[in-house]
Order: sequence, then structure tokens, then C-alpha cells
Amino acid sequence: MPRLAVGDPAPDFTLPTADGGSVSLADLRGRRTIVYFYPAAGTPGCTKQACDFRDSLSALQGAGLAVVGISPDPVAKLAKFAADEHLTFPLASDESRTTLEAFGAWGEKKLYGKTVTGVIRSTVVLAADGTVELAQYNVKATGHVAKLRRDLGIDG
Repeated sequence: MPRLAVGDPAPDFTLPTADGGSVSLADLRGRRTIVYFYPAAGTPGCTKQACDFRDSLSALQGAGLAVVGISPDPVAKLAKFAADEHLTFPLASDESRTTLEAFGAWGEKKLYGKTVTGVIRSTVVLAADGTVELAQYNVKATGHVAKLRRDLGIDG
């Protein structure tokens, strides 16, 4: 899958969220947004990453950034994950993997030395106008939010 680059227009999407609503690219316009893609709610790495975003949310929001997490999990699994981990940002379900593919976050990757097809842990920062401000692929679950904050110049 082609990956997004700085300046590219973000692919349009509308996805159901864990809270019973939905989130779309149109909803995000007008503010900078971190959209992160993760393989599976409730797994150790994805839980660590989500909790890092949760724990950094006030600093990110203070810098004018919203956060949205997207995975191929069904809405019910995301709702349980959000409740279990006290996540207060939207988690969106992309069971069809259409949005994952459009953002370049679905494809071949190495997992325990084997090539598999699945979610490529990725983070895309969208500018207020819906273009890509930053795109990072194959990120690590642990330490990624701290690195992202450094890359974006966010202290605290």
C-alpha cells in the first residue's frame, strides 16, 4: 500500500466509534488531529500505546491536538477496551480495513520473523485543513507517544 506523505490530502472516511457515534474526516477539519492505527484492542502493546495517549491527552489537547485511534476491531470490543482503560478519546472501528488501507496502515509486515498481512502500527498527524502534517509508519508501541510529542515540540 502506498504511504501518505507530508502535504497529501488525508483520505476521506466515516467510521463507527466505541461510544456509539461516528467520526469522519469532515468532523476533524478545523483542528489538528493525531490519527493512530493499531492492530488489536486489549493486547499488551496496544494497551500501552492507548494508555500513553490517554496520559498525554491534556498536553496534546493543550497544544491544539485531538486524538483518534483506529483499529479493525468491532465496536463492542473497542467499547470494552475504552471502558477498561478509561480512554477518553474516540476509538473507531474499521472492520472493512478500507480506511487502514487508504492511510497506508494495512499491508505486509514482519511479525516474529514471518511476513504477514495486517495493521502496520502507524500515526498520521492531520493539519486543520485535512492535509498530512506528519506520517510515521512501523512505530513502536512503547515510547511512541513520547517520541511523537518530541517530534511535535510538545512539552509537559
